[in-house]
Amino acid sequence: MAAMVRLAACLLVALACFACADAKKNGTGINCEDGLIIPLWPGTDDMSLGDRFGRGLLYAVLMIYLFIGVAIASDKFMESIEMITAQEKEVSVKDRRTGKTQVIIVKVWNETVANLTLMALGSSAPEIMLSVIEIWAKDFYSGDLGPGTIVGSAAFNLFMIIGLCQYVIPDDEVRKIKHLRVFFVTATWSVFAYIWLYLILGTISEGKVEVWEGVLTFLYFPLTVYTAFIADRRMLFYKYFDKKYRAKKGVIVQTEKGDIENRAEEKFRDFEDLEEMDPALAEFERNRREYINAMKRIRLENPNISLIDLETKAREEVMSKGPKSRAYYRAQATRKLAGKEDAKKAMAKTLAAEAEAEKAAAEAAAAECEVEKKDDGITRIMFDPPHYTVMESVGTFEVTIVREGGDLNTTVQVDYKTEDGTASSDGDYVEASGTLTFGPGETQKMVTLEVLDDDVFEDDEHFYIRISNLRRKDGMPINTITAVDDDGKKSQQPSIQLGTPHMATIMILDDDHGGIFGFEDSEAEIVESVGIYELKVQRISGARGKVAIPFSTEEGSAKAGTHFESVEGELLFENEETEKIIELPILDEESYEKSLIMYVNIGEPRQIAEGKEGEGVDYSVLDAKDPETLTEEEKIALLGRPCLGTNTKIQIRIKESKEFKNSVDKMMQKANASMMVGTSSWWEQFTEAFVVQAEDDDEEEGEDGEEKMPSCGDYIMHFLTLPWKLIFALIPPTAIYDGYPTFCISIGFIGLCTAVIGDVAGHLGCFIYLKDSVNAIAFVALGTSVPDTFASKTAAIEDETADASVGNVTGSNAVNVFLGIGIAWTMAAIYWEAQGLTFDVDPGSLGFSVTIFCIEAFLAIMILVARRNPAVGGELGGPKSVKTVTSGIFVFFWVFYVLISALEAYDVIEPGF
Repeated sequence: MAAMVRLAACLLVALACFACADAKKNGTGINCEDGLIIPLWPGTDDMSLGDRFGRGLLYAVLMIYLFIGVAIASDKFMESIEMITAQEKEVSVKDRRTGKTQVIIVKVWNETVANLTLMALGSSAPEIMLSVIEIWAKDFYSGDLGPGTIVGSAAFNLFMIIGLCQYVIPDDEVRKIKHLRVFFVTATWSVFAYIWLYLILGTISEGKVEVWEGVLTFLYFPLTVYTAFIADRRMLFYKYFDKKYRAKKGVIVQTEKGDIENRAEEKFRDFEDLEEMDPALAEFERNRREYINAMKRIRLENPNISLIDLETKAREEVMSKGPKSRAYYRAQATRKLAGKEDAKKAMAKTLAAEAEAEKAAAEAAAAECEVEKKDDGITRIMFDPPHYTVMESVGTFEVTIVREGGDLNTTVQVDYKTEDGTASSDGDYVEASGTLTFGPGETQKMVTLEVLDDDVFEDDEHFYIRISNLRRKDGMPINTITAVDDDGKKSQQPSIQLGTPHMATIMILDDDHGGIFGFEDSEAEIVESVGIYELKVQRISGARGKVAIPFSTEEGSAKAGTHFESVEGELLFENEETEKIIELPILDEESYEKSLIMYVNIGEPRQIAEGKEGEGVDYSVLDAKDPETLTEEEKIALLGRPCLGTNTKIQIRIKESKEFKNSVDKMMQKANASMMVGTSSWWEQFTEAFVVQAEDDDEEEGEDGEEKMPSCGDYIMHFLTLPWKLIFALIPPTAIYDGYPTFCISIGFIGLCTAVIGDVAGHLGCFIYLKDSVNAIAFVALGTSVPDTFASKTAAIEDETADASVGNVTGSNAVNVFLGIGIAWTMAAIYWEAQGLTFDVDPGSLGFSVTIFCIEAFLAIMILVARRNPAVGGELGGPKSVKTVTSGIFVFFWVFYVLISALEAYDVIEPGF
């Protein structure tokens, strides 16, 4: 793949050399006029070859620096888009099956609509602005730079970016487009866009653009968005299509291996078929399920976590695993280029700060409630708290009944009694009933309940305790008083009554599972100088009984006897023991560079039944029985046998010791990006502009929390981009009016930079005799597409689907033409129509160019569709041989398109159409 990229670079250099060689033969199409902002460097007619080379080199460097500036301005633009598209609203939706109306919170912007409007506009803003500004700068005459950049950018996006994304996926991993219907719609529009250009200039009104044609070109943009929206929402005829691409989440049909993931997977009974309900409700339900499952899983892994921390971790997990927007990846690419703070770290800080603020607010609210609690004169007797969760082995515990408000000097009595839920008083708890007497001044009474423990695994169960028959002890009737509620309404009520809740729920958690065994993570990274690496095997979700776990090492690129010593054996977990250590001898070769992989496997757990009390069921006795003769209790007990968890095989990467001599004990904190964090004030923006951030894909921190220091390269990039960061810090922060001022003003800054780029590109072509059409396709389009390239590469690697890296390319290409050319040509056509003239555009060999592009685009789309075959599995990645061949074909498509366009521009070939 690197050779292919070098080949493409050589092609660009060859084009420049070819242009100089052809300069004296053909000078048409070369722009040697003053620009809109920057005048042409005088003396271009009498320059020597050395002068031309020097000026060309200077302007090429200036163009690169301007491209960096546009990319940084686009970062602010993308931040505003993220802020705008993140807005939410409340909607009322009706479930067609139940008929119930539900108020839910959904995003204001539909994902598909956002991708094709704001997101595509953000990634294509430089190309669109260049086309519009060029028309204006040339006094509404047609130019080659703007349209050429749009066409060249489309070719680069479709061929080079997708080709790169295919190759960068790790071997044998694949990424598949999720919204395939939307992809087909946008792909069709992207190809049609270029056919439409030929129809305008070559067939309908040859050599000129009429007003209706320009307007219609622009109107294709909302039509593209609407048809994609229809496909996304399954409206009109799409609802009759077979739902073969519906996401199918596995249903747990056997819980014998009740690992963390299975136990955390909620069995939702409502809304089983999300495709059949209102899309807004379906999206809300999907998000709800994700948060519920994440919170359950985190709670199982960390039972002692606080509620606020639980919610924060669940939010971070769901956001990090969910798909990110195109704006996020585009801004991330620019942030790394400009040395700004990585969005991952920024989001982690934001979530931590929000959690701390929420804790402080909760404490303040609790204190305020205590102060503001009003006494309406009524005495209420109730449970506080109303819910209890206890382990099966708890034995006895107490529930609390309180008396609050009113006259507490009256002696009252209340009866209590337990009631069965899924737990039964026959074998799960001891039935309790009786009468409580609250004497004068007494505000609290306790009832002792007892849970019966056994050694049989069973599902979690619950039972209830209820209070009733409230009365005065002296037998006198309870007085009636006038009470005033929170709304100020008065009513006659008993002065002593049962409060809410007058029934408490007790959840009994079973602790008889044999345990789930596995490694903490699926990957680990160590240094070769570690000596003996202690690898922990953990036992969670139960620790009943004595269990043996076999283990063994396995070679990868690291070889036994050379890089590590092979070990195998058996770990013996005693009853209630939850951790064991495997000692792995690592051999130190004192290598300068090393990155080798080995594996450690654990096998199926084996119970060692010794018949001791408290060590659980002897599963060998149950296994020996005929399955058809097992009782329901015995079947449930079998589900509690020890089993393997998710991480039964761990990949250990052995790195060189020199890199980590002073940081052997450092931990790698890996976290996926969750979302992009904007700015709240101008002061924050200017402060951030002066901060040098370390560029690190995997954030490293020491035990004292010290972050990785910036490198020399980070400082160089910081000082190079500092002027741009200071200029664009003047753009309003995204926190002002939901990001709309940022959106408007940042696009103005992008337009200003783009105008300068247009002037510099034209002058560069003049100095090296490069035609605007070739300059646009080969150089300007490449510069404007570099941030998109890095954004798509990151999206391809980090996302679980190919939508953000591939699906958005076709939509962006269509938007490029319909907005970039549609707006520019409409402006020019209206201007010349008002003058009583026509807007003339030389079609040249547009038919030939469109034919080449459409053939290559069709072949590229067919290759992507063919890669969905199970033999490969998706549009990106796959076996190394396959992805190398297909990515090579895509790179060839771009090289061939640029080369053939350049040859046609310089009349080396004459297609004749």
